[in-house]
Amino acid sequence: MAIMITDECINCGACEPECPNNAIYEGGAEWKFSDGTSLKGLVTGFNSNKQVDADEEQEPVDMDVYFIAPDKCTECVGFHEEPQCAAVCPVDCCVDDPDIRESEENLLKKKDLLHLVS
Repeated sequence: MAIMITDECINCGACEPECPNNAIYEGGAEWKFSDGTSLKGLVTGFNSNKQVDADEEQEPVDMDVYFIAPDKCTECVGFHEEPQCAAVCPVDCCVDDPDIRESEENLLKKKDLLHLVS
């Protein structure tokens, strides 16, 4: 599954630097698959199955509060024991996204694809 940020977010930004996948963005910000990853060229979204250029700007998930791009979220699997955004959030608004469920195996595969060693 992915983590999502609820509208209780106070926009403190504590979560953003903690994400090993660069999946967290300020509200209203466009995002790219290539931001902080090794992805290049055409990529297929892990949850959307949409094929796009890794450097193509994607629409913000939320306009008002920080958001997590679900196609880049691995719940910190392979990096940490728990999602770091949730661990540092002062208002506990980083929660499991009930609409996106992924196995640990799939999260590890996603992590490996996001961070290929050249």
